[in-house]
Amino acid sequence: MTKNILEVRDLHAAYGQTRVLHGLDFTVEEGGVTTLLGANGAGKTTTLRAICAMTGTRGSMRFDGIELVGKSTEEIVRLGVAHVPDGRGTFTKMTAEENLQLGAMTRKKAREIADDIERIYSYFPILKARRDQQAGTLSGGEQQMLAVGRALMLRPRLLLLDEPSFGLAPLVTRELFSILATINKQERCSILLVEQNASLALNLADHAYLLETGRIVISGPSAQIREDESVRAAYLGY
Repeated sequence: MTKNILEVRDLHAAYGQTRVLHGLDFTVEEGGVTTLLGANGAGKTTTLRAICAMTGTRGSMRFDGIELVGKSTEEIVRLGVAHVPDGRGTFTKMTAEENLQLGAMTRKKAREIADDIERIYSYFPILKARRDQQAGTLSGGEQQMLAVGRALMLRPRLLLLDEPSFGLAPLVTRELFSILATINKQERCSILLVEQNASLALNLADHAYLLETGRIVISGPSAQIREDESVRAAYLGY
């Protein structure tokens, strides 16, 4: 029997007086990959920010049975939710390895942190080669890998990814998504993915939701969504 690690019910979100989400209902299975699809402005990024208490919300968001609404961003992180925002959020003046160490700032055991840095390097060998290089001098793909690696240093149970392919060359994007699939399978880390490249997202995800103007209009298994005529015409190009 499958278990949901995240259950969102009647989620509303706003920036000041501007309402963006209008009663979302969705779940993320433990160990699974769920993707949110939709055009720019549909509310995908706001959904991830709402989960992390970065915008005003009402409704219910339960993470492994614990209500997130009303908790601070720091409390949500400590529960095991890691967020890789759009734009990557790299600390450009720090080295690649210092960025990874920052990802473990909520943890105490130095030996475990050192072991986890080596674990990240096993996924992203290029980061090991760049470990002493300023993060701001890395390529776009390397910075995205560093952002994912820094989030994994939290040992999260749920990883929120916002447009990880943005600005990356197709070859780098395929490599990154292959690594994400490996991380999901090997570590049983649940993933909630926001991605403009619908084909890539549906290949990685088990389940998909399509958002339009802050509302879910289609949902189902990824294979089923891929065959939906309206999705194919609007997002897959065939």
